[in-house]
Amino acid sequence: MQWTLVIPLKPLARAKSRLSDTADDGVRPGLALAFAQDTVAAALACPAVRDVAVVTDDALAGRELSALGARIVPDEPRGGLNAALAHAAAVVRSTRPESALAALNADLPALRPLELARVLDSAAEFPRAFLADAAAIGTTLLAARENAELRPAFGLDSRARHRASGAEELPLTGVDSVRQDVDTGEDLRAALALGVGPRTAAAAARLLIPGQ
Repeated sequence: MQWTLVIPLKPLARAKSRLSDTADDGVRPGLALAFAQDTVAAALACPAVRDVAVVTDDALAGRELSALGARIVPDEPRGGLNAALAHAAAVVRSTRPESALAALNADLPALRPLELARVLDSAAEFPRAFLADAAAIGTTLLAARENAELRPAFGLDSRARHRASGAEELPLTGVDSVRQDVDTGEDLRAALALGVGPRTAAAAARLLIPGQ
């Protein structure tokens, strides 16, 4: 099964505020863009991925991610993360109603294409499925097969909310790169330990990260 990934990205100037312990205001936008670039590049290299749609209103991010091969969908609702994902899913299915869709976080700089393929292959067994993040509280991927609605419930305690919505929770072992999102300095250190993509590696090299 081939999937269309929908990746949300807020304006870079407002992204990754929780990284303030590691990166100042002038650095965080570049880090957020690097995370997204490495995430999109790895996703497009995944054999289970047909294409990637990034929903964003950030002009710079749109240009850079489009250059990698992503389709850019403007965030017309401007109603937050879940509204953006639902909008992007509707845009994709307006032209391909039978598309299998998966929402994927934009901050997975250590993402491995084959690990993502493993997750998507597991998700194909269920109408809707999700993968918990490394903290086991949030969600990094929510999948909906053809004829199933995505019904995103990202945000606080999204693992519990996606489970309560009837989505199947996917196995957590062997797919660390798909679970390691980056919100804090500790998260970034964990991603660096896994091995991040080239853009994040270059951006992180300019930071003083204890334990790196």
